[in-house]
Order: sequence, then C-alpha cells, then structure tokens
Amino acid sequence: MNPRPTLSSIAAVLVAAWMSSAAVQAADKPGYDQAHAAAKAEQQAAEKRCATLAGNARDVCKAEANLARVQADADAEITYKDSVKTRHAAADAVAKAQYELARERCDDKGGNLKDVCVEQAKAALAKAQADGRAYEKSADANAEADKVKRDADYKVELEKCDQFAGDPKAACVNRAKATFGK
Repeated sequence: MNPRPTLSSIAAVLVAAWMSSAAVQAADKPGYDQAHAAAKAEQQAAEKRCATLAGNARDVCKAEANLARVQADADAEITYKDSVKTRHAAADAVAKAQYELARERCDDKGGNLKDVCVEQAKAALAKAQADGRAYEKSADANAEADKVKRDADYKVELEKCDQFAGDPKAACVNRAKATFGK
C-alpha cells in the first residue's frame, strides 16, 4: 500500500463517492441507517482482527479500519443527502482519516525519514482540504452564475411576449415561467 495519501488517491475517493451517489437516485432513511450500521459493524470486525497484531502494526490496522468506516459513512451521507456541502464535508472527513493513517505509518520510520513522512502527510491533508474548499466555492459560484443567466434569459423571453396582447401574451408569459421555473 502507498505509505501516504496522495492527491490522486483522494480524488479517487471523491470520484467513487460521486459515482456511487449518482447510481442511487435517492436513498431512504432506513437504507442510510443500514449503511452506517454496516460500516460500524465492519469497523468493529476489523478492529478485532487488529487485536492479534502488536505495536504500530496494530495502530496502522486500526487506522485502516477507521478509514474504511469513514469512507463508507461518507458514501452513505452523499447518497442520502447529496449537496456540495455534504460532498465537501465527506471529502474532508476522508482526508482526515487518510492523514491519521499516514501518520501511523510514519511511526515505523525514524529520524529525518519520519519527519519527511509526517510533513508529506500534513501536506496531503492541506492540499485535500484546499481542493475541497475550492470545489465548494466554485460550485457556489457556478450556481450563482447559472441563476443570473437563467434570470437574464427569462427577462428576454418576457420581453418577447410584449409583442402579443391578450391570451397569446398570457400564454407566452406562462411558457416563459414554465421554462425558467418562475
């Protein structure tokens, strides 16, 4: 396994979460609760397997189990209530769990190698968090731009309706409202 999270591994988690949420149109509350319960049960089973290990190997094993749970929980959150903020929070939680795993793996090293490993783990976390903030801001900006564009197009359609009078004008206005969700 890779000793530290990389941007590509974090991106893969984000893509997997996005694809799984796209595959499920709308999850119900019982399915959501079941996914969390399954993730918890799997983590507990994995931690029991970790108990047979000693020292840092046990710590790494537990961090891997925690990462798997965080990924499963993030997946369930996104599937249940998909939004930009949910995706950002899920990606942030996964990045933090990956950071904790990377830090545990660094404990097997010594001296400067450990220092470099820790700094790489911190850098990967900082990059993932920065990417998440940028994604959230760009999604918000895109939504705002889409709204402005939609409003502008709606005004154009209403202006076109001014060439009519009576029922044809009312029908034109109604079509514009229906088209632009007004």
